[in-house]
Formats: sequence, C-alpha cells, structure tokens
Amino acid sequence: MTGDMHGDYDRFKARALRRLRRGDTLIICGDFGFVWDGGKAEQRLLKKLGRKRYTIAFLDGVHENHGLLAGYGTVDWNGGRARQISGRLYQLLRGQVYTIEGNTVFTLGGGENPDADCWSEALEGCMPTAGELEQAERNLAAADYRVDYVVTHECTGVVKSFLNMDSNMYNQLYAFLNRAAQTVRCKRWFFGCQHIDKVIPPKYVGVYKEVRKLE
Repeated sequence: MTGDMHGDYDRFKARALRRLRRGDTLIICGDFGFVWDGGKAEQRLLKKLGRKRYTIAFLDGVHENHGLLAGYGTVDWNGGRARQISGRLYQLLRGQVYTIEGNTVFTLGGGENPDADCWSEALEGCMPTAGELEQAERNLAAADYRVDYVVTHECTGVVKSFLNMDSNMYNQLYAFLNRAAQTVRCKRWFFGCQHIDKVIPPKYVGVYKEVRKLE
C-alpha cells in the first residue's frame, strides 16, 4: 500500500517496490497521475508499468484525467469491476469490493477538488456521483458491512478532526464516508489525500511515500 504518486516514475524505484515479486499487489490510494495526456510517450510508460512483475492497482484521486480514464473498458477483476489500463496495471473503481491476495478490500476513489477555481475540463469527475455511492452502499450491504480493508482517497471527518483540519465540510461523499466509519467493520482503513504517512488509532492509516504491508 502506498500513497499519491502524481505521475512520478521515480516512486517505482523505491527499495520496497524493487522487492515485490510476481503475485504481489501494490495498491495506490489515489492521484496516480500517469494517465494524463494520452500521448505516445505516456502510452509507452503505461505499457512499461503494466509489464512489472507485480500488479499495480490504483484508485483515482482528484489529480487525474478522469475523461481519459473513462475511455478504458472495464473488466471483471478479483470479484469486482476494474479498468485494465495495460497488462498488470488496473484502476480500482469506486464502490467495489475485491478479493486481493485472500483479503476483501472495499475501494472508493475520488474526492473534493481543492483547486476548483483553476481546474481544467480534463479534471472534471473528481467527486463520486450519487449512483456510484449507491452502488458502493449496495456492495457493502452484500458483504454484510464487513471487509478486511477499506481503501479510499479521501478521509473521514474523524480523521480530519484528529489532524486539526476542518471536519465540518458537507457533501454526499463526506456523508457516505462518515456513515461508513460507523457501519463498516474492517482491520484497517487506508487513505491517501492528506500526503502523510501516519497511523491514526484505532484503525486509520494515512499513506504517502512509504510502502506499507497490509498487516
């Protein structure tokens, strides 16, 4: 598990990632940033990432070209729907429950755009839609609100309060996350939006540049 990459390939040179082997899975908690302009150089890089010996599975964040991502077809992957970008490189879709290496993982990418005044059309689609959140609720209900891990880009109001941030923001995403914090039973809840590597008791884990094992 690691955090926002923002298209920085040097992050893949980290010692912890060089140790990964075939059958391992790297989950990135949003702001992957490598699907950006659709150019030839980008396509070559995505193919290179898809040829890694381990699987790369990323959530979308707010610094993404959501329009380009939406152009990739969806496939069945580990019990949920995902977008196969190239080879072993996948986007984990919003509100899905996957079984990854024997663990059930609920994912919810997207978030509040912090730069709404200067954002381009390419970055529209940051916030999960009402339909995506309804699907997320249905999938959690089907899992009896019990998964091994929750992985989101945004964090809950409880976490924001702990970090001395404004936790009074209200929109449909924060309402869903705050409700899920009360209803979903899980071992750990990972998030990436705050660019911190920090464990927040009892179960929250902010990830950024560190690479963490799930256990």
